[in-house]
Amino acid sequence: MRNRIPRPEYPRPQWVRASWENLNGVWEFEIDHGLSGLERGLHQSKLFASTITVPFCPESELSGLGNKDFMAGVWYRRAFSLPPDWQNKRILLHFGAVDYAATVWVNGKLAGRHMGGYASFTLEITPYLIPGQNTLTVFAADDTRSPLQPTGKQSDRYESYACFYTRTTGIWQTVWLEAVPSTYLRRPRYFTDPNQGSLTVQIGIDGPADGLTVHAAVSAQGSAVGETEAAINANGQITFTMTLPNPRLWQPNDPFLYDITFTLRQGNHVIDHAESYFGLRDVRIAGKRVLINNQSVFQRLILDQGFYPDGIYTAPSDEALRQDIELALAMGFNGARLHQKVFEERFLYWADRLGYLVWGEFPSWGIDTAHPQALERFLPEWVEVVERDFNHPSIIGWCPFNETPTRQNPELLRAVYRITKTLDRTRPVIDTSGYVHVETDIYDCHNYEQDPARFAQTYELFRLTGEEAWRNFPQHDAPYQGQPYFVSEYGGIWWNPGQSDEKSWGYGNRPRSAEEFLARYKALTETLLFNPNMFGFCYTQLTDVEQEVNGLYTYQRAPKFDPAIIRQINAQKAAIED
Repeated sequence: MRNRIPRPEYPRPQWVRASWENLNGVWEFEIDHGLSGLERGLHQSKLFASTITVPFCPESELSGLGNKDFMAGVWYRRAFSLPPDWQNKRILLHFGAVDYAATVWVNGKLAGRHMGGYASFTLEITPYLIPGQNTLTVFAADDTRSPLQPTGKQSDRYESYACFYTRTTGIWQTVWLEAVPSTYLRRPRYFTDPNQGSLTVQIGIDGPADGLTVHAAVSAQGSAVGETEAAINANGQITFTMTLPNPRLWQPNDPFLYDITFTLRQGNHVIDHAESYFGLRDVRIAGKRVLINNQSVFQRLILDQGFYPDGIYTAPSDEALRQDIELALAMGFNGARLHQKVFEERFLYWADRLGYLVWGEFPSWGIDTAHPQALERFLPEWVEVVERDFNHPSIIGWCPFNETPTRQNPELLRAVYRITKTLDRTRPVIDTSGYVHVETDIYDCHNYEQDPARFAQTYELFRLTGEEAWRNFPQHDAPYQGQPYFVSEYGGIWWNPGQSDEKSWGYGNRPRSAEEFLARYKALTETLLFNPNMFGFCYTQLTDVEQEVNGLYTYQRAPKFDPAIIRQINAQKAAIED
């Protein structure tokens, strides 16, 4: 790994330019336990104490360090040179993600800052570059125990425990450079209408707009199907709509994607060019159903934590990202809750390609939802996440919070819900998964009851009447008002028959045999599948994660049961699909 570039694939597959350089690989590295590095001049120092393999966090084995202790701050440094044909270009420096508060210097000069451990960010570094070799320095501060830092499932103790796992500090996604012209195209927004077979594009530019036009060309499997050209307005923006002949929709069993290219021109001179893709897909609510392209698709979801034994938060390869989706599909799941983590864009790319339905979520654990500064800290990063991932057809809803406590500021959830709806009116939004609901398009609950009879009885009245849905905290939850309803966490059956210590953890009493496990899984799942007022379920979980051993696959991605058996249960026709 240290002799070649790790994670070499293009990191932003829905907005591609030819001129880019991957900065992954061996960097200088130093831990700053006392947060004194700036005072000690580390941003200008010529040598750090150690090295690390980026983009893997220092806690991971793939980083070359495997340091599992708390790290208040970490420093990175590497040299880079620009390709000769990048002269007279603007140079953008991209970070997939840095946990948590990042400061960046180029040649000892402050280039920018970013707060948030999950959202991607970009800095223009053109003014700080010099001919020949340049030096890039990054500092990341990370306080997992802060009540104002989203940490998801990262452990607040020295060790992992229960459903909290090894921490991630610093850089954990690809770092890369991109060369763009003095005026360049910004990433567009797509609004698709499957009923009309149309695509509406909002796109803007960065730089002077005088006399510029944008040409857009759409193709399907290599054949041209439409094009248009329009002038950029004085504000550097343009919106246009294209109607596609014989439209083919994106749907789970046929995830068809159109390719689209954008060319920015001044007269006949090409200024900028980028390639992208989109899917014709919409999501609508109709009573208790969630429709995808006007079809009631039961959401057979699996909880995916996005952890890897050797990379922690970072998949060891692009193939590993695809494999996790294929493992879920092999068991008859058609999607996932991307749980307590913002997954990298390459995962969403594969979800788009494979027809995998996902809920875009956020690692809200770690934020004290009653803290007066919670909105100030939470909202900017959440907005960045929604804006980055808006165009992915695989994302069929947003869920910013998970299992918020009864002691919370309900106006925080209401504000985030309403702002999310303002940012994206094309998808449903769950204010908080499980509890405690305040204002939401979809109502859900979490229920880890292991006795199938008691589990079924919980939802019997709702099955018969569609009213009085079961709630986790009825004395605190907002009243159920007839929204689509599902159990977004259930099962979690503890299954680790080879366990020889007391560290492992799961929900409820362990089955005595594989047959008992499968019988329990079948009974619990069929209770939800055959309820005509349920639009989906989400089983906990896809894989074991460290000591949590309720995955259908081990942490190393080996199946615990024949995938065909689970698939046969999941693939049964759901009542709401009639």
